[in-house]
Amino acid sequence: MLKSPITRLKAQYNFYRRSRAILKHAGNDVECSICNSTFNIFATFGLGRRKNARCLQCDSLERHRLIWLYLNGRTNLFSEQRKSLLHFAPEEVFHSKFSALDSVDYFPCDLFPEKYEYLTGKALAKVDITSIPFHDEHFDVILCNHVLEHIPDDRLAMRELYRVMKPSGWCILQVPIDYSRVSTYEDFSITSPLARKKAFGKTDHVRWYGQDYPKRLQEAGFNVQVDMFVDSFTDSEKFRYGIMPGEMIYYCTK
Repeated sequence: MLKSPITRLKAQYNFYRRSRAILKHAGNDVECSICNSTFNIFATFGLGRRKNARCLQCDSLERHRLIWLYLNGRTNLFSEQRKSLLHFAPEEVFHSKFSALDSVDYFPCDLFPEKYEYLTGKALAKVDITSIPFHDEHFDVILCNHVLEHIPDDRLAMRELYRVMKPSGWCILQVPIDYSRVSTYEDFSITSPLARKKAFGKTDHVRWYGQDYPKRLQEAGFNVQVDMFVDSFTDSEKFRYGIMPGEMIYYCTK
């Protein structure tokens, strides 16, 4: 894919920034489960300045490293049996890995694929998650992480994801959740970016999911396993891999 001059400049700047940070944080105290790089600590990240969060090599965050560990430890994604994988809003760290897998028919997609011109690997298709252009029971695996909180009709999106997943398939559907809320909070009269940031945490979010998130998935037809996979790691391992205590994996089947 041809990159624009702005994209090339950003890539050059990011390479310079990353190189300086890697030198500054040289060490072996933490290890990225995705790119296998080691440092004395991961970089801080986010508005709350989370410590030990961002990999200085591949830019993965806590949730990405946890999902990668989960995919390797609890799923059949990397077995030799051929699989079809639908991936919405593909994370850069995953896109490159999945594009290189010979055993996976990889379909990365987004409503605005032009935003991903910086990616190398499989080109993205333009897909509306509320109207997925594939026939019923098409995919073995679906990954849709931190997408549904952007979708006004998330229930329709969930039904579409369920429709295109094979009966023997599975999916991981992660969203940001405020566990202090019993019920999901949404108010579609809130439309301005600043008001949405105040209400939902980010300018382009339309809801805060609460403890009822699994129920919403079940209403779409999914069998939902809320997996506390993170608890299989010791505190020292959680620090080493830079994964967040309390992060649940939402593993769904038909």
